[in-house]
Amino acid sequence: MKQEEIRQLALRTAAGLGKGLLKGAGFAGKTALKGAGAAGKMLLKSTAAGLKSLSRMDRKDLATIGCIAAAATAVPVFLLAPGFATKEKKAPFLRRNFAHRGLHSRDLTVPENSLKAFELAAAAGYGIELDVQLSRDGQVVVFHDAELERVCGVKGKVEDLTFEELQELQLLHTEEKIPLFTDALAVIRGRGPLIVELKNGKRNKELCEKTYEILKNYKGDYCIESFNPVIVSWFRKHAKEVFRGQLAAPVPEYEGEVNRFTAYLLSHTLLNFLSRPHFIAYKIGRRPPSVRFSCALGAMNVGWTSHEVRNERGRAAVIFEFYRPRLVYRNGHRK
Repeated sequence: MKQEEIRQLALRTAAGLGKGLLKGAGFAGKTALKGAGAAGKMLLKSTAAGLKSLSRMDRKDLATIGCIAAAATAVPVFLLAPGFATKEKKAPFLRRNFAHRGLHSRDLTVPENSLKAFELAAAAGYGIELDVQLSRDGQVVVFHDAELERVCGVKGKVEDLTFEELQELQLLHTEEKIPLFTDALAVIRGRGPLIVELKNGKRNKELCEKTYEILKNYKGDYCIESFNPVIVSWFRKHAKEVFRGQLAAPVPEYEGEVNRFTAYLLSHTLLNFLSRPHFIAYKIGRRPPSVRFSCALGAMNVGWTSHEVRNERGRAAVIFEFYRPRLVYRNGHRK
């Protein structure tokens, strides 16, 4: 994220906290304050008999302690609470395996995020995860990296080339090209649920608007996710019906992208109050208590990127690569 976005996040954090704690703004804010009030009432009721024998100063002190305890309960709930999603909304994604960037191959003969990888995944019946970003001329294309070098062998960024210029490049020395998002959807044709990751860039609002406009005409199950909570919050505000998720990872994964403070906020999903995600897609491994708490409050627990079947255990959905798991698994998932 750019410095201006970081500054905006900080301002939104401060504003959100103020509104949530002082005015109870939003569903989660109301829930937090109700919970805090209940906690305060329980504390005061449990000591009602003892209050009669306390001095006025003792009563004030106890009331202060009760308020502090209530606030301590309210703050984490307000920050971490997910958005509400019905069982019907979750159903297409629950206990499903999603092919990471399509069913690409370890030997690189089938490139990631290629039409061939999407066809193979869709034909097999898997869910599919893919990445979208904008070309210089505003086309929504499917490509993971900001830089072209790893996959296309040339220096430069996707956002600096037109779609016509991008079509001159090959994916991993194959005949496959960088596809338009619309072409990828035409290949998949609703044969499995779709996770669309919106990549962070200079024109995030434009990417959100164009991606949503394309998805509105898609005849299949889909959801969106992003590492940038501002992108996820756009869908919360402008496309409430879309199932949305927050991508996150341990702090070291953000090195070179944002400063350490922002990395901590993102890693611990402490900006959930901006976007109220329906699911948390966290890098497979140890999750911080804040992420587990968010899942305990109702967020679906999604894991990425899996390289073995055992990662299905304890997760509501899995994003995988380089093996062939079941399409749907039955393991119960914990919070």
